[in-house]
Amino acid sequence: MTARVDNSIVIQAPIDLIWEITNDVESWPDLFSDYATAEILVREGNTTQFRLTLHPDDCGSYWSWVSERTVDPATRTVRSRRVETGPFESMASVWEFTEVGSGTQMRWVDEFHLKAEAPASAEAMAAHINRSTQLQLRGIRDRIEARLAD
Repeated sequence: MTARVDNSIVIQAPIDLIWEITNDVESWPDLFSDYATAEILVREGNTTQFRLTLHPDDCGSYWSWVSERTVDPATRTVRSRRVETGPFESMASVWEFTEVGSGTQMRWVDEFHLKAEAPASAEAMAAHINRSTQLQLRGIRDRIEARLAD
C-alpha cells in the first residue's frame, strides 16, 4: 500500500529567503531538530546526493540514509527520493513554495511504500511521518521568522 502525507505552513518571509535557507542541505542540522549531520556526497547541476544522520534515539541507535534531491528554481519545487531506502520499498518527497499574501507557503508531501518486513504498518508510519513533518515545518517557520526579527 502506498501512503501519502501532505502538510504545509505559511512562513512570514520572502520566498527567495525561504528557498535559500531550506535548500542549503549542509545547514540542515541547524534547521531541522532531528538531523545530527548532513553530508554532501555528490553535487551535479541541480541534483544533490547526501547522507542524513539523525540524533540517537532512546536506545542510542543512530539512523542514517542517503537521499537524492533535485531543485527546480523556476517552479520553486524540490523532488527527492531515498537512495538507501531502509524499511521503505520507495520513499519520495516534494516540496513546493508559493507566495501567499506577505508570506510564503511551504508544502511538504511524502509518498512511500513499505517493505513487507518493515517494523511498522503503513498507517503507523504515515502517522509518525505526519507528526514529524508538522513539527519540522513549525520549527522551520519559527527559525526563519526569528532570523528576520533579529
